[in-house]
Amino acid sequence: MLQRAVERVTMNLRAASDGRAEWVGFSRWLNNPNVTANEIAVHNAEVLSDRVAGLHVLAIQDTTELNYARHAGRVRGLGPSGNGRDPGLFVHPVLAIDAGSGALLGLAGMQIWTRQGPASPDYRRQPIEEKESYRWIKGAASAKSALAAAAMVTVIGDRESDIYEEFDRIPDARTHLLTRACRDRALVGGGRLFGITESWPVRHRFKLEVRAQPGRPARTAKVALRFGEVTIKRPGNCSDPAAAHQLTLRLVEVRELDTAVEGPIHWRLLTTHEVTTVAQALEIVGWYRERWHVEQLFRTSKSQGLDLESSQVEAADALFKLAAIAMIAATKIMQLVLARDGTVDRPATDVVAVEQLPMLEALQIRLEGKTAKQKNPHPRRSIGWLAWIVARLGGWTGYTSERPPGPITMRRGWHRFEQMAQGWRLRDVCTP
Repeated sequence: MLQRAVERVTMNLRAASDGRAEWVGFSRWLNNPNVTANEIAVHNAEVLSDRVAGLHVLAIQDTTELNYARHAGRVRGLGPSGNGRDPGLFVHPVLAIDAGSGALLGLAGMQIWTRQGPASPDYRRQPIEEKESYRWIKGAASAKSALAAAAMVTVIGDRESDIYEEFDRIPDARTHLLTRACRDRALVGGGRLFGITESWPVRHRFKLEVRAQPGRPARTAKVALRFGEVTIKRPGNCSDPAAAHQLTLRLVEVRELDTAVEGPIHWRLLTTHEVTTVAQALEIVGWYRERWHVEQLFRTSKSQGLDLESSQVEAADALFKLAAIAMIAATKIMQLVLARDGTVDRPATDVVAVEQLPMLEALQIRLEGKTAKQKNPHPRRSIGWLAWIVARLGGWTGYTSERPPGPITMRRGWHRFEQMAQGWRLRDVCTP
């Protein structure tokens, strides 16, 4: 089922199936109570051990909502989504990225849940383990376990992960945190976190390429860099009385100089990494910017890719499992898209089965042109080599002077690849 989701870029069971019997089999598997979404996530994370050995891995976590308002009269067992009305569920994946090469290695963890009702009126006084925000601590802990073979792990989160208990519990000799600050915390010795940088000198100015967002085009921002050490107090509403009374962290501030632009950049990045030089501070900024991978993961799993929210599955447990498979499938599709320029030194078997490699080698001979510019430039059986073949199947000419093939081209290529793979499998079955 996972292979079909990747090959056909869909989570629609009918579209992913070869006939009614297979569709029924997929449906029965999803509704089997002996299979759980957590089991799927744990099994998927186990394959990372060999891939991450000896690397510094960025474990990037975030949350997305799946809204099933279009299927409100059909789905069963889902609680309210973020708007409090429509049925929905939430997915919190942890992506593993090689800090050195930028390669997407896979999923290091995943949590899926639905809300059982409104938040408790005494929410602030609840133990962190009973709060929905505990997902950030749980996600970081799962990453530590799944990435145990890595030389170093840096867990990265946006403002929602600015949780005192996470800073207190997660870091160790090989595990660091990097979080965009959300709370103006009290500092030991007086003052507040957000105001402390006003007294710090600007250590560097540089240009930052800002990616396009809905309603806002890409731009180049001129920013100022400040950094230093801060010691924050345990907040009064901290639910863990055993948490340390104070924590010493490093604060890296990135502030856009042109404040006339709409929504100027102002990042306050808290980290457990040592930051004493401009080079180290810029490294922190670069690692934080890798968060765009998890945003792309959500787009790939939804309307721009697998269209998970249009699924015809009805029961909540089955939707949980389908969401888990979709996140794994979306990760594999992203691995292919990211490998298109050949800068990622990973094997093709990160995405395709080893038995499909001979077929791909035969396809390469057919797809290559006569000139050097139309040859596959990537090492044989590498993920870049695979991406070149799939892009050609999707309509890309192969000339590097053209715009690089994007997700739409790759999706078309995957569709053709699946059709050809079916014929290849039939050939093997029919050969005496």
